[in-house]
This record gives sequence, C-alpha cells and structure tokens, in this order.
Amino acid sequence: MDLDRRYSGLTKVGFGVLACNSALVVYKSRGDAGSVAFVLVADAALVLLFVCLREFERRRGRPAGSGRIKAAVWALTTLLTAMFASRVAPVMPTPVDALVWGMALATAAGGLWALFFTVID
Repeated sequence: MDLDRRYSGLTKVGFGVLACNSALVVYKSRGDAGSVAFVLVADAALVLLFVCLREFERRRGRPAGSGRIKAAVWALTTLLTAMFASRVAPVMPTPVDALVWGMALATAAGGLWALFFTVID
C-alpha cells in the first residue's frame, strides 16, 4: 500500500461523490439549519477520520503519537455513531429506539476496547 501523501484515484472519486452528495443534500435542505449542520459536521468528521486513519497507517510500528491518533479515531467514530443514531432513533418505535441507542453504545464501547485494550499498534 502506498502510504505517501498522494491519494489514489478511488479515494479522489470517493471524496468527489461525498462532496456532490453533500452539496445536493444541503441544497435540498435549505431553510433547515439542523440538517445542513448535520451534513457539514458529518462530512468534516469523515474527512478527519480518513486523515487520522491514514496517519495511523503511516506510523505503523512507531508508537510515538499513536495514542493520540487512536483517541482521535475513537472520538470521531463515536461522534459519527451518535450523530446517526440521533437521526434514526426518533423515527423508530420505542423498543427499537432503545435498541438503536444500545447498539450505538455497544459500538462505541467495542471501539474503545479494540483500540485501547488490545494490541493494535
């Protein structure tokens, strides 16, 4: 895997699709500040997550600073999980609402365990 600063064509296409999709959603959601903010924050978190994961891969085998990168990855994934659960749960019946939040909590806890309590460098 090429871990220098160049991005693959597939990565560029993926970010292009994300940008186009986000622009369409923002256009359709004009007047709904909450939806626009959701899209912009989710996009920013996804881009930051991509950057953090790329840096984590680049530093593989060198522990200096990897704890901060792991913390950033966990925080961003937990943020995204909570954001999407907050959008899905209210439209579900009450028992399913609780299940959605329980799954979000289990995902965050599992990510915490996998990143900090297992051997992943």
